[in-house]
Amino acid sequence: MSQGTALLPDEDRAGVVKTVMDNNPDMDETMAGRIVDEATKFVIAASCSAGKNPTPSRIVDEGWHALILHTYLYSSLCTRRGGYVHHTPGYNPRNYDAEILERTKTRTAELGFDVDSELWGPPGSDPVVVAAKCQHTEECAIMPMPPDPGPTE
Repeated sequence: MSQGTALLPDEDRAGVVKTVMDNNPDMDETMAGRIVDEATKFVIAASCSAGKNPTPSRIVDEGWHALILHTYLYSSLCTRRGGYVHHTPGYNPRNYDAEILERTKTRTAELGFDVDSELWGPPGSDPVVVAAKCQHTEECAIMPMPPDPGPTE
């Protein structure tokens, strides 16, 4: 069982994997599963990393897009681990920032996850072409929102 599978119930993970495959018709299920697993780890790392502005690789971003489409699952994943992680789309191939990706991978590993390094490479090194057209940097607004503390009196 992969760590990603343990982080999402099997039925939910299967739905997100299917979304990745629907958006990338030539992708096999194993690769789609790896992408979903890394995206799940990324969202967890981002939700509990306030002020660190983690960012996904372009290929991991594909899985993040798929998770976001499963709104109840995504919201639950974020709030269970920290705060809601908003996504600000944007694409500029020059936005690649090796340092921020390394910080994100390090933060993910600090949380006890194995990192699938093949899915975190620089543009042009991805093992598969994905539909996602985002390339994030620190300037992009990828940050967790703190949980709502509830009514104040």
